[in-house]
Amino acid sequence: MTFQAYLDSIKAKTGKGPEDFIALAREKGLLVEGMKATPILAWLKEDFDLGSGHAMAIFGILKEALQPRPSNEARIAAQFAGGKSVWQQPYDELLARIREFGPDVSVAATDTYLSLLRGAKKFAVVYTTAARMDVGLKLKGVEPSGRLTPAGSWNSMVTHRVRITDAAALDAELLAWLREAYDRAA
Repeated sequence: MTFQAYLDSIKAKTGKGPEDFIALAREKGLLVEGMKATPILAWLKEDFDLGSGHAMAIFGILKEALQPRPSNEARIAAQFAGGKSVWQQPYDELLARIREFGPDVSVAATDTYLSLLRGAKKFAVVYTTAARMDVGLKLKGVEPSGRLTPAGSWNSMVTHRVRITDAAALDAELLAWLREAYDRAA
C-alpha cells in the first residue's frame, strides 16, 4: 500500500485528512518536539480505531509538521542543485522573459518541480534533470506537434510538454506557448 493509499483510507474511515490530524494533535498537546509514537498511536486507536500501520502514517505526518518548512527560495534553489546547476542560468533567463507577461507571474516550488503561476492559477511547470529541462504547459485543446508533445502521465497538472536539452531551445516558439498558457489562465 502506498503512503497516499494509507492517507486515502484514513480519510475514508475517519473523514479527516492530514491537516485535521495536525490540528487535533496540537489541540490535545500531543504535537510537541520529541513526541513519541506510543501516545500518538494510543490516541489514534482510541479515538479513530486506526490500526498501527495507519496510525504510523499519521505519526509520520505529525513529525513532519514539526520540521521547519524550507522557504520557496530554498526549494527553488534545490531544483538546480548538483548536476542540475547547468539549468540555473537558462531558467533564470526564461523566467525573466515570462515575468514580462505581467506582474502577476510567480513561482511556487514543490520538491520535484516549479509551478509557474498567474495569480493563483498554474499555467506551466518546469522540471530539471542534469541532462534536460522539461517545460509543461496547460494548453487544453491544442494539438501536439513537433516538440510540443502530450504530457501524458508525466505530470497531470499540464497537457503538453517540451523537452529541452539545449538552452538555445528556450526560444521564441516556447515563449509563445508559455504566453498562450499564461493568457488562458486569466
